[in-house]
Amino acid sequence: MADSIMSKAATMEIPINSNGDTGTLPEDDSLEQDLQQVMVSGPNLNETSIVSGGYGGPAGGIIPTSSIKGPAVRFNPEYLDRRRAPAPGPGSSNHNLSNSTEEVSRGVAVEKLDSVKKWGINTYKCTKQMFSERFGRGSRTVDLELEAQIDLLRDTKSKYENILRLATALITHFQSMVETQQALGDTFTDLSQKSPELQDEFGYNAETQKLLCKNGEALLGAISFFVSSIDTLVNKTMDDTLMTIRHYENARLEFDAYRSDMEELSLGPRDAATMVRIDMAQHDYQIHRDKFERLRSDVTIKLKFLEENKVKVMHKQLLLFHNAISAYFAGNQQQLEQTLIQFNVKLKPPGSDKPSWLEEQ
Repeated sequence: MADSIMSKAATMEIPINSNGDTGTLPEDDSLEQDLQQVMVSGPNLNETSIVSGGYGGPAGGIIPTSSIKGPAVRFNPEYLDRRRAPAPGPGSSNHNLSNSTEEVSRGVAVEKLDSVKKWGINTYKCTKQMFSERFGRGSRTVDLELEAQIDLLRDTKSKYENILRLATALITHFQSMVETQQALGDTFTDLSQKSPELQDEFGYNAETQKLLCKNGEALLGAISFFVSSIDTLVNKTMDDTLMTIRHYENARLEFDAYRSDMEELSLGPRDAATMVRIDMAQHDYQIHRDKFERLRSDVTIKLKFLEENKVKVMHKQLLLFHNAISAYFAGNQQQLEQTLIQFNVKLKPPGSDKPSWLEEQ
């Protein structure tokens, strides 16, 4: 079999192109398999002979391989498989990139799952504590002095909101009266020009209505400034403090929930697993206790500053409201103007609230 294969290989023609280069031989799978079989199962190359001539040459052209000194040559059949294996291309880097992206996504998903788990446990504990307090089976932490200040703030906010609502209604009604006086003054002026026999009487009334309208606009400016200041105090300053109070109340509920959980575990058996749970409960309890103490301190400080700010703002605004109302109904135009200057109240020019002709189109 070896002689037939070697003769087949010796008689194969090697094509040469016009440039003198050897052409590429087409792959012969059967020949390659036969060569593998011969190389693996055939005799050692050191014991064979090399033919120096071509096919059918004389026997004298045979050279024994034992006369050639050198290391023995062994054929490795995996060499052909490695030659056929494709080289790594750009797709491998894309595959590695996709693997790293999947790992990052998996890490984010695990973090979200942990946060949802913690939120669920915290919500369960707080809900349990809330129902226990409502039905009288659980205890709650109470700061009597702070609770009294919080209740007073909520009651004060409710009353100030009523003042704000009434003052806004006063502006609406008084604005209608000023507009009516303006229209009435224009009518008197028109009639004074068309009725010569009543020209003086219509003229006096027209001037009076215009003066009242001017003073009314000044009073509207003072009341609007009063309403704006009360609105800032109620809907911004007080709301900010109440938001901190809500955070404090939530922290108090969480603190009592983890405190109750730790007390229940402390009353149970003291085996190894329970001791681990007790240590974790004490750690969570300490975290929520620090948060509760911090927010309680924030609420105390904000309540103090709010009270000082409220007194300062209301002292100024109540004095403005009193002086403006008194000067208007007393008919003292000079005092009304001085009041506006004293409290730095700037009046809007007439017609500034009306939309422009472009906006009306």
